[in-house]
Amino acid sequence: MDQAVLLRDATEADLPAICEIYNHAVVHTTAIWNDTLVDVDNRIEWLKARKARGFPVIVAEKDGRVAGYASYGDWRAFDGYRHTVENSVYVDKDHRGLGIGEGLLRELIARAAKGDIHVMIAAIETGNTTSIRLHEKLGFRTVGQFSEVGTKFGRWLDLTCMELRITV
Repeated sequence: MDQAVLLRDATEADLPAICEIYNHAVVHTTAIWNDTLVDVDNRIEWLKARKARGFPVIVAEKDGRVAGYASYGDWRAFDGYRHTVENSVYVDKDHRGLGIGEGLLRELIARAAKGDIHVMIAAIETGNTTSIRLHEKLGFRTVGQFSEVGTKFGRWLDLTCMELRITV
């Protein structure tokens, strides 16, 4: 990752940029299987909920601009899964291919290791080979694939599930 990229905890001031990155993914990609755009009020509640659970929201800042963000949250909302999280990493369309996603994911893994997390899950649209390769590079292994479990842009989507054991 470029030395000029700063990784830091997100603040409310970052939420308009986070909305822009998220909404671009909603409209143009299969990275998010959602059709609903979000606004800053929605992201304020999201940020508060993540912080309340002790989950990080990290931004990558380049040249004073949010170039990407990452977080993790509950994988499943039952007590027995409290040491397992699912990650989310999104990079601004103008900053892809610069190692920002890798830097964000490495930081998420480091935070998980300090945060009593045992396993991190990644659920990735099977056609998103860039994300799958990134996760593999950082030690995730594919544990399964679900066929046609989602739909977007008028087609059925497959989901690749990957995991990383954080603690032994």
